[in-house]
Amino acid sequence: MQLEFKIPIFDVKNLSFIVRENTILSNISLEIFHGEYIAIIGPNGGGKTTLIRMLLGLEKPTSGEVRLFGKKMKNFKEWHKIGFVPQRASLVDENFPATVEDIVKMGRVAKRGIFAGFSKEDAEVVEDAMAKMDIIHLKDKMIGTLSGGQRQRTMIARALASSPEILILDEPNTGVDMVSQQRFYKLLSKLNKEENITIVFITHDIGVIADDITRLFTINQQAAICNNPKETLSCEDMSALYGIDAHLISNHKHDCSGESGC
Repeated sequence: MQLEFKIPIFDVKNLSFIVRENTILSNISLEIFHGEYIAIIGPNGGGKTTLIRMLLGLEKPTSGEVRLFGKKMKNFKEWHKIGFVPQRASLVDENFPATVEDIVKMGRVAKRGIFAGFSKEDAEVVEDAMAKMDIIHLKDKMIGTLSGGQRQRTMIARALASSPEILILDEPNTGVDMVSQQRFYKLLSKLNKEENITIVFITHDIGVIADDITRLFTINQQAAICNNPKETLSCEDMSALYGIDAHLISNHKHDCSGESGC
């Protein structure tokens, strides 16, 4: 019987990044597979955003290698397969002269190219992306007039317009209220389960590490990978990761040496 091997979307081997003798990341190795829903947490300066930038080819590692869909970074051309929502993407100038629909249409550039005409298929994909993010009723609104949550969903719709296989979000809830955050995570879960889009997001909000995610990556120069986040997260884990005396408030039960409030 022939064995079938899964090719990771991202295959990271021994990745390190050093700037002016300051080690940002050290010997990171990990794999991200199709259909996963992954959260990345860690302290400020721990290297989370740097790791994402290297996955996207925006930074070159000091040593190590990143393969995308089985290809070396230098040989990978299908960037439309990767949707990216950068940190603070929803914080736009309120006078920026573009409608919601204009912003989402920008996502087709990665798929079609800068000089390609806008086809009927493109229009349908843009409409579908706005529908997934529940912003069709806002399509003629200027982006600067929207709430933080509405802008957030617009930026995700723009990423979805390239028809990606994986969606990467860096601190997507910056400037977004709690109600919008909860709605946002439900939308992410829906994209993962119903659209089969692989989701990877960076967060500082430990409270969102919920039942939906399949794996948790903790990054503080080095990486630890939790295959069962609900069992692995504990006060001791968080204290070690963040370098502080951490107390988790959660609906899940953890053994934290009998400490209350954990």
